[in-house]
Amino acid sequence: MSEFSTIGVIGKRADPGVAPALRALTGDLAARGCRLRLDAASAEYLGLPASQGLPREQLGADCDLVVVLGGDGTLLDAARAVAPYGVPLLGINRGRLGFMVDVLPDELKPALDAVFAGRYVREERLMLTATVLAGRQERGSFHALNDVVVRNRDFARVIEFDTYTDGCFISHHRADGIIIATPTGSTAYALSGGGPVLHPALPAIALVPICPHTLSDRPLVLDAGREVEVVIEPGTQALVTCDGQVTQELGGGDRVRIRRAERSVSLIHPPGYDYFKLLRSKLQWGRGPIPRQP
Repeated sequence: MSEFSTIGVIGKRADPGVAPALRALTGDLAARGCRLRLDAASAEYLGLPASQGLPREQLGADCDLVVVLGGDGTLLDAARAVAPYGVPLLGINRGRLGFMVDVLPDELKPALDAVFAGRYVREERLMLTATVLAGRQERGSFHALNDVVVRNRDFARVIEFDTYTDGCFISHHRADGIIIATPTGSTAYALSGGGPVLHPALPAIALVPICPHTLSDRPLVLDAGREVEVVIEPGTQALVTCDGQVTQELGGGDRVRIRRAERSVSLIHPPGYDYFKLLRSKLQWGRGPIPRQP
């Protein structure tokens, strides 16, 4: 018996082209005797009544495994919804990059065969919780798997802000903003900003200034157990975004408090998953290794 019996299916929103792959996926899962739960987008693409589509949070509460059919953005959205329930995610790549959704559609059946036989790699990825504070009043709290970004609200205008960790002052910054990235997010926006690649198993976060006014304002890596606070200078207008998908405006004096989330995200990979092979492929690193003597 597989440990996975009730399977949630999440399809990429606003992509009708995902329907054939969804039909193949749900048909395969039904043939295995699985109980299926669909999110609203998947139900719509399959021509089912709207009532059969469930909120993504409910999939986390009801399912043993959630299969995500889409790109990394779809998986980021799914992760924030289901992470509180500890449900693992398996990603089928329908996007462009595929750092986290690493099963190709034509590999679907053998990948599912392996997963349901118990042959897979399970990986825990840390998440962040960002809390927006105005004085003592909490204005919102959000989760992020990739990154929390504080940036300018107006195009081509720098903002000024301070950074702290565990109450200790780090620095004053003049920049387009700052990225606080998890190891998962270190290969996303933070990498474009000159930040380091962090292995997913590292309990660490990277603080990466965005186009800093001072060239000595460099990326900083901290233990993930430390709390980071970004304080917006009075008179400054800014934004905070989580995974590039959840946004809230910030005013002068507002603070964004970032800490490691209580729950991590579990990702399921098929056998043979190799993080460094993924980096070489997606980032187009150099050729293969020099042949070694036996």
